[in-house]
Amino acid sequence: MKTQQFGYKKLYINGELVDGVNGEKQDVICPATGEVIAQIAKAGKEDAEKALISAQKGFKYWSNLSLADRTEWMNKLRLAVLEHEEEIRTAMVYEMGKTYAGGLEDIQRLTEALEWYPNAMQNLREEQIPDYEGTHTHKLISKPAGVVLAYLAWNFPVLNIGYKIGPALASGCSLIIKPSEVSPLSAYIIGEILHKINFPAGVITIIEGPTETVAKTMTSSKIPSVITMIGSTNTAKKIITESTTSIKKFGLELGGNAPFIVFEDADFDKALDLAIVLRYGNAGQVCVAANRIFVHKNIYNTFLKAYVKKASELKIGLGTKENPDVFMGPLANRNNRDRMFTLIQDAIEKGATLEYGGKIPNHLPEEGNWFQPTVVSGITPQMKLFKEETFGPIAGIMSFDTDDEVLELANDTEFGLASYIFTNNHKRIERFTEELDFGEIQINGVKYAIYLPHGGIKESGIGHDCSHLALDDYLIKKRVSTAIR
Repeated sequence: MKTQQFGYKKLYINGELVDGVNGEKQDVICPATGEVIAQIAKAGKEDAEKALISAQKGFKYWSNLSLADRTEWMNKLRLAVLEHEEEIRTAMVYEMGKTYAGGLEDIQRLTEALEWYPNAMQNLREEQIPDYEGTHTHKLISKPAGVVLAYLAWNFPVLNIGYKIGPALASGCSLIIKPSEVSPLSAYIIGEILHKINFPAGVITIIEGPTETVAKTMTSSKIPSVITMIGSTNTAKKIITESTTSIKKFGLELGGNAPFIVFEDADFDKALDLAIVLRYGNAGQVCVAANRIFVHKNIYNTFLKAYVKKASELKIGLGTKENPDVFMGPLANRNNRDRMFTLIQDAIEKGATLEYGGKIPNHLPEEGNWFQPTVVSGITPQMKLFKEETFGPIAGIMSFDTDDEVLELANDTEFGLASYIFTNNHKRIERFTEELDFGEIQINGVKYAIYLPHGGIKESGIGHDCSHLALDDYLIKKRVSTAIR
């Protein structure tokens, strides 16, 4: 039986909650049960055009506010989000299978971003440039770039909003947020919150609709000055191609294929625990997940046995507030779930071994996108599990012998987002820090925070989320040179 426990949510355009011009609606499906848990207004081409014009007007207003005034509004939004925390976290559970406990990170990143970025903007200093001939003074000043398009992935619906909304608003930009069609509900709830607190019209817009009409209309418009996104590399390339009606700035956080390297001198228990969390957290649907796990041959068998045991003990289910011991929910959509079978079959046909999992749990609703935590050993560079971003709960594990060997294997990918190494050898740490081709190198532990840069190289994107570096995506620099009389 279909349910709609969250009701109907409208677009948020020009400070108002509105239906789409065409009156179309879109069901939001719970990946755990297959039930309709909400409906949202579905935007079309005319709605996208209205959003662009509104954001253009919103930018003129917002960019002329003082930082103190922008900060006041951002704090008002932060407090309102905290008031609605329960609703937002619950929405994420039902729209994409995130656990209620996991949703706390989303809330924290959004509220931290709204608080942290005004301070970061306040601390941004004008850069003085020396004049070697002594004839002028020179300085660089920062100004907001303009209207921002923010295309967001479905795996962290609210965290991703925080990563974009914080630096964009603090810098003085207006932004149009297009959440994924997979998990738009929590974004639409934030639209309701913005309306409730009378946030200035046009400064933030939240709409979702078909890519070929809504996204293409906005991407190809000359109004946006910045396009920022979290998503796949192929989608980013398409957006870049469609954007060439004008010169735009880009901030792109794209796919990953993170190596997780465990040497024989590592803290075994810490490495083991983090390899579990970084593979199966959020059902493996994380761009910085431990995608390829390399374990030194001297501890490989022991590690593999312990890893399989821990994976088999993870509790799967709908991670509501009432089920705090659930570690892993369903995959967000059926296509992604079914792709897990393809990855496993390809690996086995090429010589890998299925150690555990690889099946749909039989004790959970058949209509859901459930999949067991899975362990595959003996992966090689010829396998899809090695070459592609898994984005699901499959751990691909292989042994290695020498430092040279594992360094070559780790770098054997077109992606370059996160990487992890566990060793107590300082010379090795120095070498791998220099030679690993990834934007993030985490040693003997893992930490992410709003003040730490998050960005990739190669096919994993350009620019940064988080930290003061994120402001660069939303600011332009002006050189001011003054002749000395």
